[in-house]
Amino acid sequence: MNLSKRLGPVRPGLYLAILTLLFGIFMGVSFGVNEDGYKHTIKAGIAAHPEVHGKHAKKHVGKIWRYAQRSHFHATGIGAFTLGLILLLALTDMKACFKRAAAVLIGLGGSYPLAWFSMYRLSPSMGPHAAHEAWQTVLFTYVGVGGLLLGLLLLILHLLFGLFSSSSDDTQP
Repeated sequence: MNLSKRLGPVRPGLYLAILTLLFGIFMGVSFGVNEDGYKHTIKAGIAAHPEVHGKHAKKHVGKIWRYAQRSHFHATGIGAFTLGLILLLALTDMKACFKRAAAVLIGLGGSYPLAWFSMYRLSPSMGPHAAHEAWQTVLFTYVGVGGLLLGLLLLILHLLFGLFSSSSDDTQP
């Protein structure tokens, strides 16, 4: 089977993994170009909402800056990890519909870095704890972690037990 046919079913997951990598790379480049701008935005947001931060305002600047960095770190790491898993998935003999589902689920792992980005964006106005509990942050966390784990489970079940194989049901009634 040629490469194009192998990649066909996993293509949506590949797109998600590549988007995650691009987001991580963009974040890193933007830090290099304008780290002071990020820190200024954080400080200005905290200054506009002193009631939320109180005596912890100075500590929160560093904490919120770390959220932005974690978004970058997780995007590049998860992007590379999911890309590798999806390419491994492409090499299997799993049925195309299961390959596509697993690839999309694994690719959704790229939502997790958006949880850190959400906390970075929301924390100056609502505080780190509230940003951690915000619906956007929780949604990105559950979609990212849940999708990655479910897709990985499908891949592992296939690799270890041959479930979802294109040849496993052909002789079954």
